[in-house]
Amino acid sequence: MNALDLLLWVAAPYVALTVFVLGHVWRYRYDKFGWTTRSSQMYESRLLRVGSPLFHFGLLVVILGHVGGLVIPKSWTEAVGVTEEAYHLVAVVLGTVAGVCTLAGLAILVYRRRTVGPVFTATTRNDKLMYAVLVLVIVLGLAATVAANVIGGGYDYRSTISPWFRSVFAFQPKAELMAGAPPLFQAHALSALLLFAIWPFTRLVHMLTAPIGYLTRPYIVYRSRDDRPGRPARGWEPSNRP
Repeated sequence: MNALDLLLWVAAPYVALTVFVLGHVWRYRYDKFGWTTRSSQMYESRLLRVGSPLFHFGLLVVILGHVGGLVIPKSWTEAVGVTEEAYHLVAVVLGTVAGVCTLAGLAILVYRRRTVGPVFTATTRNDKLMYAVLVLVIVLGLAATVAANVIGGGYDYRSTISPWFRSVFAFQPKAELMAGAPPLFQAHALSALLLFAIWPFTRLVHMLTAPIGYLTRPYIVYRSRDDRPGRPARGWEPSNRP
């Protein structure tokens, strides 16, 4: 294992995770009012109604698939009776469909942001960088899936990439596992690290915000101004005076 492998698969993950955590702390402390998606629905809604569900629901499936594949050990799924062939088939089919939906939705959103004047005007440099990195991550992920499992003879990433991923969080990084992974999988992992590093400084912060306070917040009570005591009667209301 050389110095480059240590830099890419040991140092880079911890740098990205550190920036991810501290960046969110800084953003929440100094930019609470900017912790938002800066909704642009008021400017255009036709394309948004199509692109947003495609992107968000596709991305949700992609994230769940990555969590299941990277966090849950292969031995656990086999212990409950899920064979490697069954897992592989479901992962490839669902992952490919979800990835295509996510990419299609993102393409619509980027097209909307570029062609609708008010939306484009409200687009920041961080937004442009975020979209570029998102496209890169999704395209590389799809390319790795197609190249390894459709064109190639298949690649069991749960025997190499998944253990490396878990080893990083166990503070015992096994860089040699990623060093032997196919180049497309390596590129996908590096682009994901870049995405995590820029995450706190983009509109993606809203994905980590859950409106938990709404569950315990007291109701807002509205009182009519007409119920104030001593208000004068309107001209068409009967007078109580004798």
